[in-house]
Amino acid sequence: MLPPALVPPAFDAGSVWLVGAGPGDPGLLTLHALHALTWAEIILHDALVPEEILSLAPQARLEAAGKRAGGQRTPQLRINQRLIALARQGRRVVRLKGGDPLIFGRGGEEALALAAAGIPFRIVPGISAGIGGTTASGIPLTHRGVARSVTFATGHDVADLARVPLSDVLVLYMAGRNLGTIAARLMQAGRDPADAVALIQDATRPEQTVRITTLADAVGADAVDQPASRAPVLIVIGPVVALRDHLSAWQQTAPMTIVNDRQQVRIAG
Repeated sequence: MLPPALVPPAFDAGSVWLVGAGPGDPGLLTLHALHALTWAEIILHDALVPEEILSLAPQARLEAAGKRAGGQRTPQLRINQRLIALARQGRRVVRLKGGDPLIFGRGGEEALALAAAGIPFRIVPGISAGIGGTTASGIPLTHRGVARSVTFATGHDVADLARVPLSDVLVLYMAGRNLGTIAARLMQAGRDPADAVALIQDATRPEQTVRITTLADAVGADAVDQPASRAPVLIVIGPVVALRDHLSAWQQTAPMTIVNDRQQVRIAG
């Protein structure tokens, strides 16, 4: 499905491609990712990869290998073993991950396991939610005279946040469940209580939501609603959040749509 002028690299049998699917909008897939989906025989995909993207690989067998918080989880060792086993069967295997494989995606662990097993692999970068989600929300992470530094961190371990409060902008992944604690820890570490906070969910998708508050107002707040069917919450903290008021009314953000249906299976164990 690539333009004739583009000659993609070979996707050899017995190899694994670790592919970033981006934050959700199918239009944000890279050409390498689309090529991989076209040639894959088996795709092990995360829970955050939308059905529209999976439908781009009608020839492939789908195996769900999700790790969504609060829901069913596939152990990482089981995923590593499955990738190796399928490659040794001579299959073309894609490990499809939301966002970028190497940004809080455990792609590095999978690459190390494949290398140790002597399995050839390729890592296909994807647009991370911290980039795509903020852009789609009208929040530029850097802006002349406003912000020159950005820190990306996970919101799981709030104890680590004491090391990162002074960056102009903070982007916290999977942070909704710890919102109140995160806000309190950052203010204790010197962050301005008046700092604007954006809570982004379902980034780049038609159902994307963006809520704005401040660190002070977030202290003591309940965890952001995050049912098992919803994507994790991305938290953005810093002065650039205020720019959304000037951009969002005019910014066009409709995602690319794909019409198709797929059946899928889940890895046992």
